[in-house]
Order: sequence, then structure tokens, then C-alpha cells
Amino acid sequence: MAILNLDCYNPDNDESYSDGSIENELLECVKDPDYDWFNDGRWPVVYHLSHLRHNILNWYPFEPGCSILEIGAGCGALTGLLCSRAENVKAIELTRRRAEINYERHKNCPNLEIVVGDFFQIPFRQKFDYVIVNGVLEYAAYMKHSANPYVDFLQTAASHLKDDGRLLLAIENRLGLKYFSGSREDHTGEYFSGLNNYSAGEKVRTFSKKELKDVILDSGLYPIKFFYPYPDYKFPSEIFTDGS
Repeated sequence: MAILNLDCYNPDNDESYSDGSIENELLECVKDPDYDWFNDGRWPVVYHLSHLRHNILNWYPFEPGCSILEIGAGCGALTGLLCSRAENVKAIELTRRRAEINYERHKNCPNLEIVVGDFFQIPFRQKFDYVIVNGVLEYAAYMKHSANPYVDFLQTAASHLKDDGRLLLAIENRLGLKYFSGSREDHTGEYFSGLNNYSAGEKVRTFSKKELKDVILDSGLYPIKFFYPYPDYKFPSEIFTDGS
């Protein structure tokens, strides 16, 4: 059985990041083995439960017998995939309800420990082969109040890697073509929010490729390779490289 670890849980964090009452419903849904998320059709349900979310990493050649730290596991969109590829997985989630949804989905994974708490406050007793940061870096300013929370976040995440470990990072492109085409910014819900470089004072932010590379370099890390999920990193149908 998986482990749900509440040693670092702080109830004050539960309102920090939530999709609202739908999460209570999601918890009941995942307890039902006959629940059909596909025919439900609501965006939060599909977003959190669709197996298509695995496409962002199901192609990646994880080393056999590896260990994985998943930061910001949410409702477990990728956790099951990671458990199938690693000897042990530690999934960190800030809020208890999302962690409980993840646990109900993957409680039969004996190699999984879900830790509820603030990533910056959790003590770690091991180093990992891989650290996964999927759709989390953009919220660093909520978690770390400093001159450059994005650099601080990546430095802290990388500190939990083994000497030859790798950090796998996925995030939207601030200059995504869909935003030029008139889509609302994914996080603020406003038109042209990211294209205007969050000039309205938004706390969440994404980056252009160059900006992201600069953040990585400022963190003392070195981007080995960029990949480009199409149409986006949430539900990619294809993954492109600079060559392709």
C-alpha cells in the first residue's frame, strides 16, 4: 500500500491553491471503481483524471530502479506513471484534499509515499535520481517570498538530486501561439496577460524560452535539452525537439 504522510501537514495551506468544491467531488469519484471520467466531460475532471496527461513523460527513458521526487503532485495526474517507472516515488503536495485524491487513485502502489506539506519546509533523508516539476514553477512566488522565487525554487529542487540526477521541468510558454490567437492566459484567465509580461501585477508567471533558460542558468543548472509538447504540455499528442 502507498503511504499518506501528514507529518508536515499545515491546514493553513489548504486554501492556498485549490479548484474549489469540485475537489470534494473528485475525491468521491475516485473512490468509485466504476466512475467514468471521460463521459463526465467537465474540464476539472478531465484535466485531473485523464490518462492523456501521461503523454508529457511516458516516452522518457527513466533508468530502471530509479528514485523520483515529484514536486506539486496535485491530484496525481502523473504519479501513477512515475510509480510504474521507478523503484520508489515521493510525491509532494501542498494541500490535503489533492493528496487524498492522489492517494485514493494510487493507494495500491507499494513504492509510493505522498507527503502533504510545503515543499520548502519538508525534511528529506534521501537524494533522488529524478526531480519532476510539472506545472509548478509558475507558482513559486506563492511559496517563496524572495527577490527571485523562481531561482530559489529550482535551487532547492535541485538540492535533492543525486550528483548525476536530472530535473525534468514542464511549463507553459509565455509567448505561446494560442495566446497570440486570442486564448486567455491559462493561470490568470485574462487575455494577453502573459504577452504583456504580467504588467497588471499578477503573482503567477510563465516565461519565454530565453527567459526560462536564464532562470535555469541563474539557478546554477544547465539546460541539456528542450522539448516542445504539442498542442501544450497538459495534453500533448506529440513531443518535438529542436531537430524535429
